[in-house]
Amino acid sequence: MRSRDEIAALIPHQGLMCLWESVTEWDEARIVARSDGHRDPAHPLREGARLDAVHLCEYGAQLMAVHGGLLAQARGERARPGVLVALRAIELRAARIDELPGALEGRARQLAASDGSWQYQFEIFHADELLASGRAAVMARAEDDTARSRA
Repeated sequence: MRSRDEIAALIPHQGLMCLWESVTEWDEARIVARSDGHRDPAHPLREGARLDAVHLCEYGAQLMAVHGGLLAQARGERARPGVLVALRAIELRAARIDELPGALEGRARQLAASDGSWQYQFEIFHADELLASGRAAVMARAEDDTARSRA
């Protein structure tokens, strides 16, 4: 199992914007993670008192980032930063998630990967009920873009 601190060391999202609190399973093709942060009144994606279900797409994208970070770490490397370029076949089965009493569970499976892009299928559950699903594509940022963003 991986903790929130270990997750944060793998991805650019820090503080409360690191949405996943633990990785419960992962292998070369898939990842499963859990989070209770959706109930936090200080959640960075909240608008007023609400956290709308559309933000589950960000949870799905972060699953990709964590999985990529774990794969790179297993090879003794750091994952290349990426940019979310497409969301496809998004299905939301709730309007909001801030009132859900238990943890969210995210599952993602890598569909395709190359040196410069990755595609995943993701699903987000609450109490074994599917809340959101879809596909996401990420392209690696160019090396000089990465250097500029650090300056």
